[in-house]
Amino acid sequence: MAPRAPPRRRPAPAAGGGGESARVLLALAALYGALSLLAYRVIHMRHVAPLGADAPPGDFSEGRVLRHLHRLAVDIPGRQEGSPGLEAAAQYIKGELEGLAARAGPEYRIEVEETLVSGSFSMVFLRHRVTLGYRNHKNIVMRISSNVSEDDDPSLLVNGHFDSPLGSPGAADCGSCVASMLELSRLIIDSGWVPPRPVIFLFNGAEELFLLGSHGFIKTHTWNSTIGAFINIEASGSGGTDLVCQSGPGSWPSRVYAQTAKYPMANSVAQDMFGIIPGDTDYRIFAEDITNIPGLDIIFVLGGYFYHTSYDTLENLLPGSIQARGENLFHLVKAFTNSMLSKENEISNKGAKDGIEDSRPVFFDYLTWFMVFYSRDVSLILHSLPIAIFLLVPLFLKFPNITLMTWSVTLLDLIRGMLLHAFGVILAIFIPAGAAALRLLFTKNAMNWFAHPILAFFMFVPASLIGLLLPRIAWGLSEQTHFWGAFGLYSVITMAYVLAGLSGGFLTFFISISMLLGRLISIIIKRKWNQRSPKSLVAYVVPMIPCLLYCLYYGGFLIQFLIEKMGMMGSLPKPYGYFVPDIIVGAALGLVVGWCFGPLAPVASRWLSKTSILQGLLQVTVVALAISSQLFPYSTGAPKRVVLQHTYVTDANDIVDSNYGFSVVDANSLEFLFNNAPEAAKWLKDNSELSFEEKYHSDRSSWVALYPVPFLFSGSLKFQAQTDEIRKHYHKFPQLLVQKTWSNNGHRRVHLNLSLGSLSEIWTAVLNVTGPLSNWSFADNMLPAPQPVSGGPPSYICRLSGKSDVDWSFWLEANSSESLRIDVAVLDQYLVDSTKNLKSLFPSWADLTAFTTFFSTYNL
Repeated sequence: MAPRAPPRRRPAPAAGGGGESARVLLALAALYGALSLLAYRVIHMRHVAPLGADAPPGDFSEGRVLRHLHRLAVDIPGRQEGSPGLEAAAQYIKGELEGLAARAGPEYRIEVEETLVSGSFSMVFLRHRVTLGYRNHKNIVMRISSNVSEDDDPSLLVNGHFDSPLGSPGAADCGSCVASMLELSRLIIDSGWVPPRPVIFLFNGAEELFLLGSHGFIKTHTWNSTIGAFINIEASGSGGTDLVCQSGPGSWPSRVYAQTAKYPMANSVAQDMFGIIPGDTDYRIFAEDITNIPGLDIIFVLGGYFYHTSYDTLENLLPGSIQARGENLFHLVKAFTNSMLSKENEISNKGAKDGIEDSRPVFFDYLTWFMVFYSRDVSLILHSLPIAIFLLVPLFLKFPNITLMTWSVTLLDLIRGMLLHAFGVILAIFIPAGAAALRLLFTKNAMNWFAHPILAFFMFVPASLIGLLLPRIAWGLSEQTHFWGAFGLYSVITMAYVLAGLSGGFLTFFISISMLLGRLISIIIKRKWNQRSPKSLVAYVVPMIPCLLYCLYYGGFLIQFLIEKMGMMGSLPKPYGYFVPDIIVGAALGLVVGWCFGPLAPVASRWLSKTSILQGLLQVTVVALAISSQLFPYSTGAPKRVVLQHTYVTDANDIVDSNYGFSVVDANSLEFLFNNAPEAAKWLKDNSELSFEEKYHSDRSSWVALYPVPFLFSGSLKFQAQTDEIRKHYHKFPQLLVQKTWSNNGHRRVHLNLSLGSLSEIWTAVLNVTGPLSNWSFADNMLPAPQPVSGGPPSYICRLSGKSDVDWSFWLEANSSESLRIDVAVLDQYLVDSTKNLKSLFPSWADLTAFTTFFSTYNL
């Protein structure tokens, strides 16, 4: 009789049916929706109530700041270099400070100065070398100290700039900064608090011209040697999170902030990422390039749709943002001036000045409620714990049958789970990126989510979840292997941050520890509940809610910031540049899903890794992609940036050519612009020409007046314009004249004089020198490395700014008889009537920065 075959083991039944899986999905969606709403309110400062202009004098008041700001950004039409509004703003600030000084009590010593700064230096800006020469830029400086203070007492510097960028009222950037400083200086006096160390307020008038006002102060002012710490306040948006983007040298500034700020908004990852964003702040001058003073760089980072546009107005400021900034600043000023009395600061300053860099600490705020801060040394220990636990887990799983073999086999199984979870995260990144690229093959507009950020979440989050859940379906991981594999992945990432010397490992550390807590609690209570009941998921999720809330806060901020900045990150050449922003946003959202939902995936996959769930997610993705294709990318709340340059090519006092130049700084090209701006397109066809043929394309050398910003341009066009209209306003044009030439042993020095003619609204004059240049009179007679422009010969670029009614005199030295070529581009803000008319014909969703450039070429 044949032996009976052993009974076949049935596979474990799936957890619940389709209805239960759908309920789990809806419950998780409701949880994430509620947490996201809370995070959104915090990110946009909805939890901070602004105080009105009638608030008690001992409180910081956003209402009083807005009163200053109305004067600076509404009553004064513009605060650009070369415009009358810049001087009007300086006099308003000075008048307000003198009024404070006049009514300050006898316990205060108040000094107010108006200074003019001049100088020259070289720097790398937007990753391109440039030399800057400037003269007679105005700063307003105030020092508040006690009546017993000495002139050489260590001081705290608070810096903000009152000039605004081309074409912008500059309400946020940076009228909000100087208005907040005016209210802060009033508060110090009216509150009766006498600072133990002097507080210097620097209202600098030339930041937009590449940090010139701060450079002039730190190089020439008599108080510069007393600065012991600084706070730089800036704006790259209209409010929201007032983020500490940079701190240092050393850990002292960020430690003071962590201990003091009422609404802490700081993240050590920001400093790791700051260099990616096109732009810079005065922090660089104070802490890096010129001196190494410890300080903070605090920036409004949301509302970036309006940054450097004509929509940077009072109406677009986010309420509560200025109130939170001001209360933080008052606490910080008190803390810094008190801390500067301690030995801690002396040690920090000494270390910085001796070139000994204190390792950057790890810090982050939890929804502006409180701050977590720990040193680099502590992070080495804390951030190593998860990987140590991961390596020890096999011992606990096999206890008491512990051998080297069982440990190795179990560890390999967990590593397999880690690799598959990593594969899921990779799919979560690549699937939405692929969906974004696929959509663009069937639609004519990129960045449809730009004016509709919520749409990006519906387009890409379901696609990301599909990628995250696929490995569980394809490879049938056990929950234990999947959980510890996911834990191992976040542990490895945490350790990688430590080894790379970066400060961002706190997020994956937080995730890892929260996963452990959730696992522990679910194990403790699973005896009471069926392991396959959704209640077991609840036991795991509830302890993780603080972590999930922070992940959504952190991730939501990142995505909102990224979407807003996509409108100014530059345009890349066709055909691939058209796809880049959509792919970046899709991939970034996938990454955020990887850390927001990834920690839940090992447990939730029991219900969600089903074909029906994936089909539902796919349907949501397809519908969202279809809807997005019907929406327009821009609005007045999310405008498209367009640059219009009316160029006059001159020879002595003759105009030899005139043209309109157009460029954009995002993925939707000029063809998109004119297809959707029919009135402007018709005007060009009737009065000039409009074509997208290759012969109408312009290279970056024709945009040298904006150097180095044109490196963000591609696909620029230029069309003929009238030449005679400008003579109604200006009768003399810029001209470069040779004063004398000196030669010796093959070297020659040419002394030159640059007259700016009768131009009256000059922003800057740019010299592009090519040829055998061996030295010049700029930047302390130090020639920087050359910079190629548009594939041409190596160039030496110098930007000149300041008082325009006086000629610039300088010399150039050549080391051969070969001629030097000098292109001179002078940017003036005056527009002739026809250019104004053309600008007015563009729709309101297109924000045009328009200016006039006078271009001439000389061979010496």
